Amino acid sequence: MTRVWKWNRPVTVREVLEDLQQERSIAYTTVMTVLDNLHQKGWVRREAEGRAYRYEAVSTRAAYAAALMNDAWSQSDNPAAALVAFFGMMSEEQRRDLRDAVRIVQGPEQPEQPEQPEQPEQAGQTEAVEHTGYENPASAQGPTGR
Repeated sequence: MTRVWKWNRPVTVREVLEDLQQERSIAYTTVMTVLDNLHQKGWVRREAEGRAYRYEAVSTRAAYAAALMNDAWSQSDNPAAALVAFFGMMSEEQRRDLRDAVRIVQGPEQPEQPEQPEQPEQAGQTEAVEHTGYENPASAQGPTGR
């Protein structure tokens, strides 16, 4: 799938084979079998071109990753806690990407509603713990993380 996604166009077994052979020795029939299996599972579609097929990804790599995350999340007995734990594992760059993605999904910003003042270090944490049953260990250690 990596090769099919990389090119983002219909590919032949021969093209994938030649690309893979730059890294390792592999047989034409192996590549053909893998692409056929991907077709049988619905990951790629194929169209005949002469005596060969051209294979094309049914969805993007991003959509595949999203489906995996959604599947894992939906299997949790406490999805909110799973999200809190997952977000806690993210790097700062990943958190920025997440904030950007949420802004895209939410659309134009709505005017902010005035919030009731809370203690700066605890803002929003009480509600999160009550809702998820999960407290971020880093936040419980104070601002220095110790």
